[in-house]
Amino acid sequence: MRKILNIADRFREEEDGAALIEYTVLLGILLVAVIVTIGLVGTWISGQWTALNAALP
Repeated sequence: MRKILNIADRFREEEDGAALIEYTVLLGILLVAVIVTIGLVGTWISGQWTALNAALP
């Protein structure tokens, strides 16, 4: 148990671990934003394609 606490203390004291966590969270937020954007653009393109097909005789 003492070993786990020592490892946890080391991670808390080191700034590299905190920076790694911050960058990981930022990467996750960006990934979600990209996925949502791709979904929205895909829906818009699908709607445009459907409208174009309906307009053609």
